[in-house]
Amino acid sequence: MKEWCHILIFDKNKGMLKVGVLGAGHLGKIHLRLLNESDKYELVGFHDPDEINAKKVADEFGYTYFENINTLIDEAEVIDIVTPTLSHFDCAKKTIEKGRHVFIEKPITNTLEEAEELLELAEKHKIKGQVGHVERFNPAFLAVKDQIKNPMFIETHRLAEFNPRGTDVPVVLDLMIHDIDAILSVVNSEVKQINASGVSVISNSPDIANARIEFENGCVANLTASRISLKNMRKSRFFQRDAYISVDFLEKKVEVVKMKDAPDKPGDFDMVLQNAEGEKKQIYFENPDIEANNAILDELETFADAINDNTEPVVTLKQGTNALRVALQIIDSFNK
Repeated sequence: MKEWCHILIFDKNKGMLKVGVLGAGHLGKIHLRLLNESDKYELVGFHDPDEINAKKVADEFGYTYFENINTLIDEAEVIDIVTPTLSHFDCAKKTIEKGRHVFIEKPITNTLEEAEELLELAEKHKIKGQVGHVERFNPAFLAVKDQIKNPMFIETHRLAEFNPRGTDVPVVLDLMIHDIDAILSVVNSEVKQINASGVSVISNSPDIANARIEFENGCVANLTASRISLKNMRKSRFFQRDAYISVDFLEKKVEVVKMKDAPDKPGDFDMVLQNAEGEKKQIYFENPDIEANNAILDELETFADAINDNTEPVVTLKQGTNALRVALQIIDSFNK
């Protein structure tokens, strides 16, 4: 009986990726918990430069604390970087140069030059990388993403109550970059022009920002982000030919309004509009199914799948770099 149980335990761990976490702050602790519970990872341990906090986390949750970052990287197959943005590059570079796969919280790095160097290193060392743009895994966005086809106008509002955590970077890199990444994932065109403005109210970097992004194909995106609002809001609206799609990332709700050619004999309850040219359109509503999920767990586990199946991660290092490039162009335009 003991021998049979041992075989079961061995099979359970088969295929699990050994993962280490860098950073044990607010988000880092969430990642640690989810990775520890996941059946796709075996949590090796974590490293945090704040020894007092690290030992507190280790004592409270039982995770193994590695005082030396290099030792942790050596023990793992995957490294999950949940540290402040300024340290992303150094942590990722060490990880990649040791041939380990890397998951990096957004933004990928602090500068575009750092991100591009990581791209080169990842290709050189043949490793996979994913960036933590978690809104890609929001169930509301997943429910309608395939219906967002060739949008021509996009409007986003991402408003948050003030929280000192994250104010080490401008609001564009802290909040707006989520929407930048989501927009780039559905607009199949290069950026043509960016106009933006940002205002610092509490922090030394802008706390409120608005950006207008024009794409080569004619699509226009108007983005607003604030981290000093009285209420939280995370909404995006997509307008395209014969359709309007609204995504509430916070409440995890969607609205889909579509139009089609009106029938010759509309029903009593059909909503029909007629434009100036005399064309008649029927308006109808769709209610896509929204499947509840844990977006952070999903982004981590799909990365494990990409490694095990040798497929492309959902949010690649290149995509994370593209989002950072646009974010930095927005910040640069503040002073123009």
